Amino acid sequence: MKLIIATIKPFKLEEVREALTSIGVRGMMVTEIKGFGSQSGHTEIYRGAEYAVNFVPKVKLEIVVSAAMADEVVSTIATTAKTDKIGDGKIFTLDVESALRVRTGETNDDAI
Repeated sequence: MKLIIATIKPFKLEEVREALTSIGVRGMMVTEIKGFGSQSGHTEIYRGAEYAVNFVPKVKLEIVVSAAMADEVVSTIATTAKTDKIGDGKIFTLDVESALRVRTGETNDDAI
């Protein structure tokens, strides 16, 4: 099993969710986060004063899938979330040692 962690732009969330559902992803966890990378934040003007915004709003997706599906999920997220502008996000893939569905007691692939 693999854990895929992706940070994407918030306005891309629904489009990415629909694309993942269409390839068979049955669940994901979504968290609103703030962060910065290459873009290092930006400046905004509020009531005539300029302010530095050091953290940019992002959405973090956490998806556990079978190892066989991982490459397809990463590819789907990458193509769907891409805007060709700075700040499109990052995708990380990690190994998952075990999984347990609390309600049924199913483990590993059966739990996801």
